[in-house]
Amino acid sequence: MGARHGLRRGGQAAAAAFSACPFLIAFAVLLALPGLAAADTHYYTFKVQMTNVTRLCVTKSIPTVNGQFPGPKLVVREGDRLVVKVHNHINYNVSFHWHGVQQLRNGWADGPAYITQCPIQGGQSYVYDFTITGQRGTLWWHAHFSWLRVHLYGPLVILPKRGEGYPFPRPYKEVPILFGEWFNADTEAVINQALQTGGGPNVSDAYTFNGLPGPTYNCSSKDTYKLKVKPGRTYMLRLINSALNDELFFGIANHTLTVVEADANYVKPFTVNTLVISPGQTMNVLLTTPPNPASPAYAMAVAPYTNTQGAFDNTTATAVLEYDGPTPVAATSNLPLPGLPLYNDTGAVANFSLNFRSLNSARYPARVPAAVDRHLLFTVGLGTDPCPSNQTCQGPNGSKFAASINNNSFFRPRTALLEAHYRRRYAGVLLADFPTTPPHPFNYTGTPPNNTFVQHGTRVVPLCFNTSVELVLQGTSIQGAESHPLHLHGYDFFVVGQGFGNFDPVNDPPKYNLADPVERNTISVPTAGWVAVRFLADNPGVWLMHCHFDVHLSWGLSMAWLVNDGPLPNQKMLPPPSDLPKC
Repeated sequence: MGARHGLRRGGQAAAAAFSACPFLIAFAVLLALPGLAAADTHYYTFKVQMTNVTRLCVTKSIPTVNGQFPGPKLVVREGDRLVVKVHNHINYNVSFHWHGVQQLRNGWADGPAYITQCPIQGGQSYVYDFTITGQRGTLWWHAHFSWLRVHLYGPLVILPKRGEGYPFPRPYKEVPILFGEWFNADTEAVINQALQTGGGPNVSDAYTFNGLPGPTYNCSSKDTYKLKVKPGRTYMLRLINSALNDELFFGIANHTLTVVEADANYVKPFTVNTLVISPGQTMNVLLTTPPNPASPAYAMAVAPYTNTQGAFDNTTATAVLEYDGPTPVAATSNLPLPGLPLYNDTGAVANFSLNFRSLNSARYPARVPAAVDRHLLFTVGLGTDPCPSNQTCQGPNGSKFAASINNNSFFRPRTALLEAHYRRRYAGVLLADFPTTPPHPFNYTGTPPNNTFVQHGTRVVPLCFNTSVELVLQGTSIQGAESHPLHLHGYDFFVVGQGFGNFDPVNDPPKYNLADPVERNTISVPTAGWVAVRFLADNPGVWLMHCHFDVHLSWGLSMAWLVNDGPLPNQKMLPPPSDLPKC
């Protein structure tokens, strides 16, 4: 069967899938119209431009928003409307994702290129117009095209509604801290070369705190982030892992951190010396300073967590926690580092992850779907593609690296999936036959199969409106077992269970936490393990789910959910804006 004929059949299947949903009006969740009842409207302009930036004694021209690196902080309140006009003045296509914002019925503002919109081409503009409904906390924004988010990112702070406080004592001050990666090389050249050769891409040269690498790197002492604090106060650090390809341990020497929020959802507070945060994740932590600190300054540090068999940036970045008062410069150099776990300490990561529980209070209940309409099992991991006959490849055994979900490596469509769905023009764009169980079962965390080749396609899972979904994400050992931070657009989900080895459909579900599981938008599938999540498909549109390691995203570790409209007017997708970019 030719690809064209297969895509036509897939288009008919998607259309049939759309029309096959029974409407359960009695159980429908009513969604607020974006733009209505917004307390305030905030207007921002993003000028995407090339800017010369120097780090590690290397000056290079990088894409920035308004010449800032990292980009500007956006501050809104729950219920507010946000209008961001983007002007693209660079030679790359670009789009922006408002990571964790649920975009109710309004996928046109979600941002992933070729999923909810065609990218904004050089010289073009697009307005992202959306309302923050039922969400408060720390989220962030970033580019969602190729690897451009390495430079194009910033915090999105959603304050509670006026008159509503936090479910913990109000901190003295709030500070966003974004963890990032710096490459001396041009990152677009790095990923393009890797995709050409089939090998792993070159790794970053430094980790950063708010864009600054700090004194552990070459000629970077002057580029050190300093957090100035007063004794005897409580600070809320809004932590964001905006690194491209690395999960990170974080700690502050001789201080503890109390976690109070994850991915803009309140959690039962717990206190740790060290935390781990995956790319895409956010975390609010309370830092209470002692009334009489023993030293005028302390080191803050990040270092990677990974079990990859490939190369990785095995460096440590530091910043300074500096107490008010006259601090000698010598006191901020050669500070003792916090005791971070070893780079491959999966046990430390598992123990940290088990602490997370939803607050589940009367004001912030955990509405976990009790009954499940659809059970799905997705394998998540690496694979290979055969090397073209006319070249030599640098992947495993002369092949090319690939990545997949249920052995399907995502193939970028020629136009945006959301527009194809809205206009019911599926033929030649997408297939509605994404496998909901592994097509070739094997011992997922044991000896990998001999054939590790993946299939390629633009496939979606169609869901009827208001379907309750239980999804088990199962890691594999193909090309080495490693953790994969999976991010779902358009939704939060409840993390009801996780474990090591292969998921057991008989013995594992009885151990689920259905009372107060944490609610997140990004969760790491444990190394050689599994995680189970539940969500209610009450937000119509086409929503990407992908690994937030950009190298794995580039290799195809993504898929999309096609959530059909409900029967009522306020359960249907909004029409596209008039300035929606064209492909």
